[in-house]
Amino acid sequence: MKIGGLQKISLIDYPGWISAIVFTQGCNFRCPYCHNPELVDPAQYGPILSEEEVISFLEKRRGKLDAVTVTGGEPTLQPDLDRFLQEIKGMGYLTKIDTNGSNPDVLERLIRGRLVDYLAMDVKGPLQKYERIANVKVQTAKIQRSIELITASGIEHEFRTTVVRSQLDNEDLIATSELLKKGLYVLQSFVPAKSLDHEFLTEISYSPEEFADIQKKLESKRLRVFIR
Repeated sequence: MKIGGLQKISLIDYPGWISAIVFTQGCNFRCPYCHNPELVDPAQYGPILSEEEVISFLEKRRGKLDAVTVTGGEPTLQPDLDRFLQEIKGMGYLTKIDTNGSNPDVLERLIRGRLVDYLAMDVKGPLQKYERIANVKVQTAKIQRSIELITASGIEHEFRTTVVRSQLDNEDLIATSELLKKGLYVLQSFVPAKSLDHEFLTEISYSPEEFADIQKKLESKRLRVFIR
């Protein structure tokens, strides 16, 4: 595992539980608004934390932490992710994966192996805008398959979209919500504090009032919308 960072405690990342966050290094997307550029851009990579150090910390925190979130970067790029999750679950922790959904085969394996207890997938926008937002070639059929796998998994999950005004308008968000059909959909307001593309530090999201209006438009009997 290429581990680029460890947050020793979080009260908000895993809903309802106290968790640690393991940040993996490396991503196959280049979203300009990304707030973890040091995990995405090889030119900004920092030193790798040893897996032994992370496991040792988690061993010592048994009974004080409930869960471990593995995020990135993109954790499904890590070839030994399955083994890492298995080791964490062997210590009694709940596990959560944050993913961009580009590797449905990996997600299917994790789901079937019961190695993950919560899945959070970033849905960048409507499929026709994926490559523009991710700044790479994207096989959107894989994105659709990941959404379907997660929805049908029976595992607690959420889909979420980071909203930059210049990238996504109301119609784009409606089209994105229609990909999901049911479950929890989280709209995350872009905060221009840090980004992969420095020009995005001047970008803005929508106002709370505009988000409230968008929420009303997107909510249905099967889809719950939350503004974060």
